[in-house]
Amino acid sequence: MSDDTDPEKEEEPPPEDKPLFWLGSSRDDLSAFPLEVKRVMGFALRQAQQGGKHIHAKPLKGFKGAGVLEVVADHATNTYRGVYTVRFRGAVYVLHAFQKKSKSGIKTPKPDLDQVERRLKLAKEHYESWSQSEGEEGGGGSDPK
Repeated sequence: MSDDTDPEKEEEPPPEDKPLFWLGSSRDDLSAFPLEVKRVMGFALRQAQQGGKHIHAKPLKGFKGAGVLEVVADHATNTYRGVYTVRFRGAVYVLHAFQKKSKSGIKTPKPDLDQVERRLKLAKEHYESWSQSEGEEGGGGSDPK
């Protein structure tokens, strides 16, 4: 019988998850969603932390490129959206989580887009500060406000 273990061939450890940062009320807002929706959103965020992309994640219209993503989940007769960004190397920022109440079809309401824009600017500011201190101290996710 042969031994399949090769001491010269070590398995590489899985890459560390990127830290997850919650902006504004996004954590509390997402926590208020129905359980099934929270599971979908949570799984999507976990995949982003691991460098992947959820099957239902798509670029949010109005933001250049694929760095700002939204996950849409339906429950009963309601639609819920979670918006996050992977624009910043080494971190994932949850920008907004909301129940879509607009009567304007599938289009994201302007106040929600404005909220995402404001929080994206906050994420950029936080990331610049965090990434500088990360090299000095190490660190993990937190809740920048």
